[in-house]
Amino acid sequence: MDWLDALPETRVLRAPDIPGEYTRDESHVRGPLPRAVVRPRSPAALRALVRRAGEEGFTLVPRGAGSGKAGGCVPTPGSVVVDLSDWPGTIAVSPENLSLSAPASAPLARVREAADAVGLWYPPDPNSWPLCSFGGTLATNAGGPNACKYGMTRRWVRWVDALMADGEIHRFGIDSVKQNTGPSLAQLLVGSEGVFGLILGAGVGLLPRPREFLTVLLPLPDMALLPGLPARLSAAGLLPSAMEFWDAAVLADLRAHGPEDARRLPGEALVLLEFDDAGCSHAGFVEHLLEALGEAAANAEVATTGPQREALWALRRLTSVHLKQRFPNKVSEDVVVPRARLPEFFARLAESGLPAVSYGHLGDGNLHVNLLHAGELEGEALEAALEPLFALCLELGGALSGEHGIGLAKRAAFLRHADPYTIATLRALKQALDPRGIFNAGKVF
Repeated sequence: MDWLDALPETRVLRAPDIPGEYTRDESHVRGPLPRAVVRPRSPAALRALVRRAGEEGFTLVPRGAGSGKAGGCVPTPGSVVVDLSDWPGTIAVSPENLSLSAPASAPLARVREAADAVGLWYPPDPNSWPLCSFGGTLATNAGGPNACKYGMTRRWVRWVDALMADGEIHRFGIDSVKQNTGPSLAQLLVGSEGVFGLILGAGVGLLPRPREFLTVLLPLPDMALLPGLPARLSAAGLLPSAMEFWDAAVLADLRAHGPEDARRLPGEALVLLEFDDAGCSHAGFVEHLLEALGEAAANAEVATTGPQREALWALRRLTSVHLKQRFPNKVSEDVVVPRARLPEFFARLAESGLPAVSYGHLGDGNLHVNLLHAGELEGEALEAALEPLFALCLELGGALSGEHGIGLAKRAAFLRHADPYTIATLRALKQALDPRGIFNAGKVF
């Protein structure tokens, strides 16, 4: 692969100079060292990469910040990693269009800051937002706590710039809320995990920045109160922008081994609610909220100022870090269960005896179920350990993933459980858009 050295405006890494971080992401999946890592800065470099990949039969694996949790950017044997962290471009905000454009290389934190600087707001907020890349959130259709009110990344995408199998960069979509000229290739690429083409940038919609916030920490005396909370709030006409939860097992571990603040956490289960509606910080709104929550609101802690709210959210952010430090081999699943079936899910999960702890996004049914020792297993043994959880979610009308995606981590389970017509259609799309199998082959389906 001496031709790599001739790629224009590209930094090339080869073994043994490739850092080990390129063999993994934040999932339990580990891959081999790739044949090379390239960090391109020009369309000419991408055209040459696509041409060579087609001629020599290797796959191009896209990588952003490496913060994904499904193995989507993990190398497969003989692959070349395309690290997009050097891809050029600037973040531009259009207040007139309520939109923002950015290259895939832009940190999501900077995207959010650029919108905020002009009084606007980009709602998608995966918990990795301080370190993940904008392109990575597009490729994985990232979610986050705000999804229960504002939806996932796909909802905000207006257009996408993508490298396709002809070696050229194409723009799909326009900078407008309304565009109805046939099926949307932009929407097809968002969440595709790079198997159809490589996303290099995008334009997304924005909203005026909310001016009022109310955050509530809700200790529950009984775990049985937890699954019914979303329906109770809906019945009262209340729609939180976020509704997070911790089950009894997570709280027990935080109390026993977490930082000092976590050791004083009350309740058998815990819920974090946030509202961003006009008037939500007024006494009348708070009174209505607490009345709607009934007995669950007995020990509610209400925060309206920035420092108060940040202290409550810090607890949510430390949970995953704490569990990863305590159980470095844990496997964190992000299954989905429709909200109406949450009571049955929690009851049957408890009855199953599955050695798991759970927390996550109660408001949209996206549950982070952590099997604390499953990472010590491999191959079929790991699949067998995860199968009861997957089967339960699917039986209740749910899905294998709510926000992390399929990648390599859930590929076998996805192929095992998905409708065969769905798999056949996805493979037909792959053949049509990437007939030589250049882009992230071996992932998802």
